[in-house]
Amino acid sequence: MLRLLCCVLLLPALASAEIYRWTDAQGRVHFGERPGASDAQTVEVKPQVVERDDATRQREQRTEQFYEARRAEQARDDQQAAAAQAKRAEECRQLRHNQAQIQQSGRFYSMDAAGNRVYYSDKEMEAARSRLSTQIAERCS
Repeated sequence: MLRLLCCVLLLPALASAEIYRWTDAQGRVHFGERPGASDAQTVEVKPQVVERDDATRQREQRTEQFYEARRAEQARDDQQAAAAQAKRAEECRQLRHNQAQIQQSGRFYSMDAAGNRVYYSDKEMEAARSRLSTQIAERCS
C-alpha cells in the first residue's frame, strides 16, 4: 500500500521532468535532466501512444472473461467448502451430544414394529459407544 502511494505521488513529478539536449566540444550530443552547457535546449518528450488493434482488444476481452470465470468458480468453491464445513461441524456436534447422552444415561431403548420398547443390552450399549467414538475420531478431527 505504501509503495502504491509513493508511486502515485511521484507520477506527476516524473511526468513533468524536463530533458535537455546539448552538444559538447567534441561534437557529441548529450541528453540529461540538468543542462550540461549554457547552450542546452529543452526537449519535449511526448508520451508514446500505443494503438490497440481489434485482435488485441479481443484477446484482452477473452482474458478478462477467463479471469472473471475463474473468480466466479473460486467464489462458488469457497461457498461450497464453507457449507460442507458447517455441515460437518453440525454433524460433529450431534455425534458428541449423542456420545454424552450414552455416557450419562443408564438405559436406552428403541421402538419395535408393534410400538413396544426394546431396551439395549450392555453389549449393544458398548458397541454404540465404540461406534460413536470411532465416528467422532474419523469425522471430527
